[in-house]
Amino acid sequence: MSISLANEERTGTLSGSSLLESKLIAHRRELHQNPELSNQEFATTQRITGWLNAAGVRILDLGLKTGVVAEIGSPDGPLVALRGDIDALPIEEASGVPFSSQHPGVMHACGHDFHTSVILGAAYLLKAREDQLPGRVRLFFQPAEERFGGASQLIKAGALENVDVIFGLHNAPELPVGTFSTKGGAFYANVDRFSITITGKGAHAAHPEEGVDSIVTASHIISALQTVVSRNVSAQEAAVVSVTRIEGGNTWNVLPQTVELEGTVRTHNDAVREQIPERIRQVISGVATALGAKAELHWFGGPPAVVNTPRWADFSLEAAAEFGYKTEVATAQMGGEDFAFYLHHVPGAFVSIGSASEFGLHHPQFNPDESAIYPAAAYFQQLAEKALRELTEK
Repeated sequence: MSISLANEERTGTLSGSSLLESKLIAHRRELHQNPELSNQEFATTQRITGWLNAAGVRILDLGLKTGVVAEIGSPDGPLVALRGDIDALPIEEASGVPFSSQHPGVMHACGHDFHTSVILGAAYLLKAREDQLPGRVRLFFQPAEERFGGASQLIKAGALENVDVIFGLHNAPELPVGTFSTKGGAFYANVDRFSITITGKGAHAAHPEEGVDSIVTASHIISALQTVVSRNVSAQEAAVVSVTRIEGGNTWNVLPQTVELEGTVRTHNDAVREQIPERIRQVISGVATALGAKAELHWFGGPPAVVNTPRWADFSLEAAAEFGYKTEVATAQMGGEDFAFYLHHVPGAFVSIGSASEFGLHHPQFNPDESAIYPAAAYFQQLAEKALRELTEK
C-alpha cells in the first residue's frame, strides 16, 4: 500500500512513521491488557486523558463519567468530528498474545483498543499541524458502544454541538490490511432485542400428560419464528430473526413450568422493522395456544440503522483511494453500531478498515493485525483535513 508520510515528516515532533507506529501499537497493547466493560472505562479514560494531555491536546469538559472528547484547531471555520470507541466485552480471552487481558472474563474482542489507538494517532498528527488547520477537529473516545448507550451519552453532553460532519471506523477482520470499504445509505442494521416468556404447567417427566410442556412449546416457537422473515418479509429486503438463548428447567426429571427465550432482530428498512414485533407476537401466541401454554413477548428497541450520508461516504472512499488504500463499495451489514445516533443529528460516514484477523469480532481468539493501525491514523488525519478544506470552500 502506497501511503504518503509527508504530513508526519513536517510535524517537528515525530522523526518518522516507525516512531509513531510503535507508540500507537504500545497504546493498543496497554489498552488490550486492561480492558473495561461499558460505562466502567475509568482507567481507560485516565489513560487516554494522560496521553492527550502529554501531546498538548485540549480536552473538553463535558461532565462525562467515562470517555473523552478533545479538540484540535482554530475555533474559526468548520468543525469535523472523528469517533473511536473504548469499551470491551465480557469474554474470556484465548488469543494467546503476550499482552492478553489481565482482567479475567473481559477482553477487547471487538477491536475498540484498535479504534482508540487509530484516533489517538490521528490526534497526534493533527496536533502537529494545528496551525495549518482551516477549522477544528473534535475527537470522540466514546464509552459504552457495546451497550448501545455511549453515543447518546455524548450527544446529551453536547459533544455534537456545532459539528458539521462526523466520521467513524470499525476494523474489519474479514478484509486484508490495506483495504477500505464503506457505502452510502444503510450500512449497518437496526438492532432490536426480544425475550419471550413461555408459561406451561410443570409436571413429572414420566407423566407429561399431567402438565403443559413449556420446553416442547419453546421448540415449536423457535422453529415458527423463522417464518417471520421467510414468509412475511420480501426477499428483496434484509432481515434476520435469531434466537440466541434458551433457559428452562433445573433438573432431568421435571418438566419446567416456564422457559425463557432471548434473541435479536436485525433489519435495514424501518417499515420492515415496525411490522416484525407484531408478527412475532402473533406467531408465539398462536403456537403457545395450540399447545395449551401462554407466551409473552418483551421487546427492547435498540439503535437504528447506520445510514451514511452518500456525499460523505463517497468523499471518504475517494480520500482512501488517494491515500493508497484498496477501496471497495461495502455490502450492507447486519451488525449494529450506535454511531447511527450521531448520523440522526449530523451528516457523516462510518467506514471499515481491514484488520485481517483469522478469528472474527467477538471471538475469544480475535487478534487484529497491528500493522493496520498507523496507516488508519494517518488516513483519518488526512480525511479530517480534506473535509475541513471541502467545508471551507463550500
